[in-house]
Amino acid sequence: MRLTRFFCCFAWLLLAAAPLLAGEPFLVTPAQVELCGRFDRAQLLAAETDEQGKITERSRDLTATARYESANPAIVQVAPGGRLQAVGNGETTIRITVNGHTQETPVRVHGVGQTPVDYTRDVRPILNKAGCATAACHAAQHGKGGFKLSVFGFDPEADFDALARNGRQRRVNLANPELSLLLRKPSMQVAHGGGLRLERKSVEFATLRQWIAEGTTAPAADSAEAVSITVTPSARWGKVDMVQQLQVTAHYSDGTTRDVTPLAKFDSLDEGVIAIDDQGRAAAVASGQTAVMVRYESQAEICTFVIPYGENVQLAGWQSTNFIDELAEIKFRELGIEPSPLCDDAAFVRRAFFDAIGTLPTAAEAAAFIDSTEPNKRAQLIDRLLGLTGDPQQDLYNDQYAAYWTLKWSDLIRNNSQSLGEQGMWSLHNWIRESFRTNRPFDEFVQELVTAKGSIYSSGPANFFRIHSTKEDLTEATAQLFLGVRLECAKCHHHPFEKYSQADYYGLSAFFSRVGSKRSEEFGLFGNEQIIMVRPSGDVRHPVTKALLPPTPLGGTPMEEEPLDRRVPLAEWLTSTDNDFFAKSIANRYMGYLLGSGLVEPIDDMRSTNPPSNVALMNALGKSFVDSGFDLKQLMRTIMNSRLYQLSSQPTPGNLADTRFYSHFLVKRIPAEPLLDAIDRATGAPTKFKNLPLGVKAIELPDAEYPNYFLQTFSKPKRVSVCECERSPEESLAQALHTLNGDTVADKIAGSQGRIAQLVKAKTPHAEIVTELYLATLSRRPSPEELAFSDELLADSDKPQTAYEDLLWALINSKQFLFVR
Repeated sequence: MRLTRFFCCFAWLLLAAAPLLAGEPFLVTPAQVELCGRFDRAQLLAAETDEQGKITERSRDLTATARYESANPAIVQVAPGGRLQAVGNGETTIRITVNGHTQETPVRVHGVGQTPVDYTRDVRPILNKAGCATAACHAAQHGKGGFKLSVFGFDPEADFDALARNGRQRRVNLANPELSLLLRKPSMQVAHGGGLRLERKSVEFATLRQWIAEGTTAPAADSAEAVSITVTPSARWGKVDMVQQLQVTAHYSDGTTRDVTPLAKFDSLDEGVIAIDDQGRAAAVASGQTAVMVRYESQAEICTFVIPYGENVQLAGWQSTNFIDELAEIKFRELGIEPSPLCDDAAFVRRAFFDAIGTLPTAAEAAAFIDSTEPNKRAQLIDRLLGLTGDPQQDLYNDQYAAYWTLKWSDLIRNNSQSLGEQGMWSLHNWIRESFRTNRPFDEFVQELVTAKGSIYSSGPANFFRIHSTKEDLTEATAQLFLGVRLECAKCHHHPFEKYSQADYYGLSAFFSRVGSKRSEEFGLFGNEQIIMVRPSGDVRHPVTKALLPPTPLGGTPMEEEPLDRRVPLAEWLTSTDNDFFAKSIANRYMGYLLGSGLVEPIDDMRSTNPPSNVALMNALGKSFVDSGFDLKQLMRTIMNSRLYQLSSQPTPGNLADTRFYSHFLVKRIPAEPLLDAIDRATGAPTKFKNLPLGVKAIELPDAEYPNYFLQTFSKPKRVSVCECERSPEESLAQALHTLNGDTVADKIAGSQGRIAQLVKAKTPHAEIVTELYLATLSRRPSPEELAFSDELLADSDKPQTAYEDLLWALINSKQFLFVR
């Protein structure tokens, strides 16, 4: 008997190895298949091989065109497209034929008639695949039609009761399973608001029918759970009209694996590039790069598709300045994109000023840069703007740098007098501004913010804990701000597009569970003072299981020792050089700020199912940020010195469709505060803000809201969210009307102390006035055609000042002024 088993196993291994022999024109994966139970299925993949007999990312998928034949249909059946279905116990082979070449894949089936239907393994995935357990259907807040499920089946006990016990058991008919509403409604045998969800002849229908026939077995506490999934292939390179079948394998907590391709959900992240059906068949419909998100149970993975725009691009004139350009060049060649040439000096000086310090260059600064013949003048300007020359005579912009980036981070941290009071708002504002003025390492900035305590009036960062007054708010804000991870979904159920569960959410929130506050009268004059403190007790329990959850970093292990302040180890992990989340999320934000688009978009939504457009560049930027000691100025210097940052915003016919790979500079709308400052500078008429002295710029405003119609119209955020999306870059009709006809611009242009009045009063020659107006607004000199037009405008006007006011009005309303390009 033992000898017989040995020879059987040996023969099985020989059959399994057959498809892997070198020299075959194609390979089939998996090499062997094992199916367990009547309802088990598997997906075969056939792909052509390279000269070494291997499958690569560029291998053509042959799955759909191959012909399949089961040697024994009584054991396993095979459908067109390579889908296997268990029928009876035994061993057989599947013959796969492509263009006259044939291979055989051994299949073993066992457990038919012996393996009962398991709720966790078999029933729940069907409900998820059919969409029953989504927020748009029976997992809505109040369910649908009196039938409520948990989102994605995260509460199997409650779902089982809803399916098999509640409603007087009317959803299942144990005596006659075919009459069960659980089967009749989704198969449209009776009216169903959700439409057709189950075909009567499908394996899913048969599985649910068998589960009911077996008495609707309840979820077992020891049922194996899917802990990860593997998608094959993980990446694919091809041409438009390419077709690729995906294969999904689930890995379970008990060490077993299972092909779950028929039960997985497939979503294209860009349907304009890749279309995919519910069976995992992907088709390239246009050029570009995107990914298909694959979900099974609580697990998610992606398959990346690259469909080049062209072949053999030349990259004429491309010269890499640093690692950013080197990695961008690789991506350009991979995608077949020819980048635009460098921008001119006028566009660069304006771009650099706005991006680095949020300020329009003066006419003199723009002219000096354009006229400079220094071969390295762009790098020198970047260093001057960032205060990195080491020469106090040149590092003149540090205060403007600090003001602008304080504005950016105050928006995100949500510094607002409505929630903090005037004293608290100023305390936090001054702390943030001093941190940027001194170029404090960003890891230290975050550590002090996350571990802050004491009076909100004397300790600026302590206000973070008044803005976010609950451990849930602190958890979500900290994760999104400094990890780029949106955790809100995991508060109530498993994250639909990520690996994070409720246990992950509340394990992270446990770090904040002992933070409290008390009132103080030390600053009695101001009132409402609070002291942020650490309490000696306070824990977090899982909302469903009620289990006590120890403080646990995302994706990490629970904290073993109990420190005096749980936030200290959190801050250490958060800003650790080994924490990829932190460095990459900040690097990605600054790519988005400077280049108009992050490697990941949205820039504060980093997850495995939202991959970077250039993975290698993301990794390199994160490492560079760590190596610099988390120096934000060095990060900006690296990005701004790259050729990528300095490309023209004018696309070429070959890269016009690209919005993700930086083949041309993405034009950006100037935000409200820098735009108002730019209008003030161009017109020579500063804005007076309530309760602040004349001369304070809009980028220096400490609070969220000011009674300024221009800022309100141009979407100055109210600081009610940590999301970047609160500051909308979208244009509106109100904005256009305000610059075209509003009093703000008109009054500033015509002001008696403004630029035009002073130029006319000084009897400045016409050509010089026109040149100064162009330099003061667009940071360039007028073209001969524009000068000629100004001559005509002057001749047609009743007085010179009117002509110049009209010209300045036109320049301020031009796209060249309103956008960074």
